[in-house]
Amino acid sequence: MNELSPRFWEIFFEVFENLPRQGPGNRACAARAVGLCGDLPEFPAILDMGCGVGAQTLQLAELTAGSIVAIDTHSPSIERLRAAIAERGLSQRVCAVDGDMADPEQPLEHFDLIWSEGALYNIGLRKALDICYGLLRPGGYLSFSDAVWRKENPPPIVRASFDFDYPAMGWLEDDLAVIQDCGFDLVGHFTLPDEAWWDDFYTPMEARMTELRGTYVEDVEALAILDQLAEEPEMHRRYSDFYAYEFFVAQRPFA
Repeated sequence: MNELSPRFWEIFFEVFENLPRQGPGNRACAARAVGLCGDLPEFPAILDMGCGVGAQTLQLAELTAGSIVAIDTHSPSIERLRAAIAERGLSQRVCAVDGDMADPEQPLEHFDLIWSEGALYNIGLRKALDICYGLLRPGGYLSFSDAVWRKENPPPIVRASFDFDYPAMGWLEDDLAVIQDCGFDLVGHFTLPDEAWWDDFYTPMEARMTELRGTYVEDVEALAILDQLAEEPEMHRRYSDFYAYEFFVAQRPFA
């Protein structure tokens, strides 16, 4: 699984671009995290890093009265988010932008809240937190979720999956240390409940794969790729006690 074919990515995006969200999370968790940001301005400036199709972006628009810039490198996801923004009449408050988290091209010390669900690891957590620190105004908040280990000696399928996708994944204590090392004050953290994996992510993912199996009923390669993708929710069903997603809220100090 070291080299994935163009066909793999074609099928991958056929599955994932049609999901409500591309990773674990839900509105209740977003509301809880926003609630930890105790003194946000009435109309905060918000940056959503690695927004995907923007489920959490739209939730932030409901949970706050702020203006939101949402960035992602995958243009089709940005186009889908732009359509959702227009459909909901949010174009005056929410802007979806093709952008790179590693070089977001946003003004320094501008944002009151930076948000990122399951995306910062793509550029390395320490590097991502350094970038976020510079983009936040003093007193601004960083709210992000990240995968962490929960138990030693995971089964080989679990270890192989994360070694491929997130080889640097650590433990809760590792993320807390990085937050502190990057100059943030920890406000709070909590573990995503199991429904945050299933309701808007794995359940619609499995439904989408069932639909595509009908489309590709005579395409052996496509069916094999769908079988490969189906290993992820099945792994979670069997081994979720070995890993978790943790939601962190931290604050850039005022001085």
